[in-house]
Formats: sequence, structure tokens, C-alpha cells
Amino acid sequence: MGIKSFLSKPLAAYFANQTKKWLKDPVGRQEAWMHKLVKTAENTAFGKDHGFANIKNYEDYKRAVPVRDYEDLKPYVERMVKGEPDVLWVKKPLYLAKTSGTTSGVKYIPISKDSIHNHINAARNAILAYVHETGKSDFLDKKLIFLSGSPELDKKAGILTGRLSGISNHHVPAYLRKNQVPSYETNCIEDWETKLDKIIDETIDEPMSLISGIPPWVQMYFDKIEARTGKKIKDVFPDFDLFIYGGVNFEPYKAKLFESIGKKVDSIELYPASEGFIAYQDSQKEEGMLLLLDAGIFFEFIPADEYFDENPTRLHIGQVEMGKNYALIINSNAGLWGYSIGDTIKFVSLAPHRIVVSGRIKHFISAFGEHVIGEEVEKAMKHTLAKHQEVEIVEFTVAPMVTPETGLPYHEWLVEFANPPFNLEEFSKDLDEEMVKLNVYYEDLIVGNILRPLVVNPLAPHAFIDYMKSIGKLGGQNKVPRLSNDRQIADKLASL
Repeated sequence: MGIKSFLSKPLAAYFANQTKKWLKDPVGRQEAWMHKLVKTAENTAFGKDHGFANIKNYEDYKRAVPVRDYEDLKPYVERMVKGEPDVLWVKKPLYLAKTSGTTSGVKYIPISKDSIHNHINAARNAILAYVHETGKSDFLDKKLIFLSGSPELDKKAGILTGRLSGISNHHVPAYLRKNQVPSYETNCIEDWETKLDKIIDETIDEPMSLISGIPPWVQMYFDKIEARTGKKIKDVFPDFDLFIYGGVNFEPYKAKLFESIGKKVDSIELYPASEGFIAYQDSQKEEGMLLLLDAGIFFEFIPADEYFDENPTRLHIGQVEMGKNYALIINSNAGLWGYSIGDTIKFVSLAPHRIVVSGRIKHFISAFGEHVIGEEVEKAMKHTLAKHQEVEIVEFTVAPMVTPETGLPYHEWLVEFANPPFNLEEFSKDLDEEMVKLNVYYEDLIVGNILRPLVVNPLAPHAFIDYMKSIGKLGGQNKVPRLSNDRQIADKLASL
């Protein structure tokens, strides 16, 4: 047993004890955070505009602070991005996490000096919770890989700006840095296939014990290793026994991933977001992830079926129920107030509060972490139709093709044309270019050769009508979703 493995056990016990303390009074901890956040931000622009000085309890808070998404909060964000201090939180943000937007194309999510600890400590505590429960810690003495985006950061008004994974890379604890691969230089490579080859060069002869990343990216890493060596991952990395993942639904990738590994390994699910680290899997024995109720975020929950109502019910942690879909709302020490992150969650336990991510408020595609939403695909189609005026469409929907028979994965656009394009290849190319403009994550995946450009699949006449008829939803206000994160609708349409 090495020194890191040895020391991790008392450290894990200490943090397990700290967790037990706040688990005893989750409602009280959340109420304390609400008051602390409001008091701290009382003299910010947002705090003054919303009467934070007069807020005494949760009912006051709900009256003062409406639920918002990014577009609603954008006027404050724009002031902050220009360098103005004390707008949403005290002083200027430490970082701006660059992420995909809705109508605006790019979102800049503030990460403050206070909130950065939420991101870093939660990831650490997830690993320590695993050590404490299982007693396994030898993996900390061997090599660890965190497949992530480039750690290179830009600046906006003097504020460091980049992808969350790149920002987090700068905060890997010093005691783990010597174990971490790939090198900083390799991590900065933008082209994914080039980067992956370099990562394999740097890792293939190392005693890899922990591998972390978004499942499809990890699968590509495994596929390339298997192609190069002709071996299963367990034979290339016999010490590999812990997989950490987050960002997308694991289920579509699970079977193939473990087949590539060739043995069962333990796994830890994380729920990180640019807006804050929400939850992590704290037990190998229990379902769900522990909601982090003592980490700088005051959570609210709106029953998902009320989300689009004019005055939806807003609940605190003491009012939630098991098995019900809630839209997740956060209020944080980064300066996000009544902020809807777009996810829906369900509680699978209330003592402690463990959750699973059940979906998105709106339809989306995020098979590779791209977070493509309905508005983006509709805009892309609209702009492309303006370039190809001979084209008329009846209906369309979009779905990911995660495991094509050949080549890279892609987004499949299933389109019923009234009048088809003169040149389908040009139409598809223009459509893909519009998507690249509208979604920065999609652009990263295309530029990085993780996805190939989208494929347009023309459907037979009446395909959508036949589909709706086949599921008993023809007519009325029923409609086919613009996009889906699985292939249930796409495969049915393609077969008609």
C-alpha cells in the first residue's frame, strides 16, 4: 500500500463524518444556505433589485425572486461579462464557464471564488466516499486519467473563460497531479482523434487504475486501444478497476463499454454542471446520487407537469416526494438565482436525499454531451430552407446514431419532404454548418472528429402520419418531438 492509498482512508473517514453531520438535518442546512446566500449578495445589483434586505424566509424569497432560465438572467450576465463587479455575486467571477446556449448560442456561467470549491470538493468527496464504503484505495497509487476538454483558457474582461472540464483540470489536487495522465500538452490538443492517439501513446504502457470521462469518449478510447493491441482493456490495463462518469445517460453505452473492458469494474456516477456540482453516487449498494445539500447551493423543485404554468409550485427539500419528476432550480454562491438548469430529477430516497436524473424539461439530444435543443434544430432548418428555396418539408425529427455500422457516430435528421432539394448533399452540408453555428458543443464534436456531419434521411410520403397513427396519437394537439435522445421514434419512422 502506497502513501496516497494509506492516507486516503483516514481522510475518507473524516469526510464521511462531515457528510453524516449535515445529513442529520438536511432541511435546516438548506434553510441556512438560503439565508447565507441572500445576506452575502444583499448589496449586489441583483440583491438590490430584488429586495434581498427584506427577505426573512422562503415565502419572502419566492415572492422576491422569480424562476429564470439563462435568457431571463442574461442582462445581468452581460454586465458581469463586461467586467462589472458585484452584479450577481460579490466581486467579479473567478471564471466564466462557456457552455451551449439556447437563443444566444453561447452561455457564460459564472464560477466565483466561493463556488469553485463546490466543483472541486464534490469530485474529491465522491472518490473518498467510495474509499470509505469499499475500503479500496490502491488505485490512488497508480495512474489516473480524466478525459476532458482542453485546459487552455481565454479571457473576457480579465476573467478566465473556458469549458468547465478545462477549468476543473487546473484544480486537480497536487497529490494526484503526478499520477494524472495525459500530459498538459496532450490535453490541449483540439482535434479529438489526434488527441486520442497521443493519449494512448502516453497511457498504453502505464498502470492505469482509474479512468474517468463521458462514456462515448471513453468508448472511443477503448476502441482505439483494442484496435492497436488486439486485446481487451483488462489485459492492457490489468490494474483498471474504477470508472467514473457523468454528463450523459450511461445506459446506451454500458453493455458495449463493459464488453470492451472484458470484466466488471466498479463505477461512480457524477452529476456535474457548469452551474454547480449537483450530486454524486455515494454508495455502490444504493440507487441514485446523493444531492449535495451543504455545498453552496439552495435547491428548489417544481413538479415537472407544472413547470410551464404561470405560477408553478415551488418546493424546498423538506417538501419533496419520492418518485415524482421535478424540475431542478438552483440558487448558488456563484450568483445564480431561481435558475432553472433544464433537468428533471426524481428522488429514489429521502433519507438521505438521493436522486436520479430523469430527463430534460424540453426535448434534447445529448448522447455525446452536446446539449442540442429543439430551438436549435428548428433554427438550423429555417436558415437552411432560406438557402434552398426549392425545398418544402412536411415534418422532421432528429435522433443520435450512436453505433453506426461504419464510421463515426452522427445525428440523423429524418425529413419528410414535400419538395426535395435539388442537391441533398449540399442541403445536408448547409444544415450541418448551421448547427455548428448554433451550438458550440456540437461544433467541438464535429471539429474534434467525435461526430461526423449530420445525415439527412428522406422519408416516404405520409411517414409521420403513419407513425402517429401507429401509436394512436394522430390528430388533436399531438405531435412528433423535434428531437429525441434515443432512437425509439427514429427507428420506427425509418421502418415505415
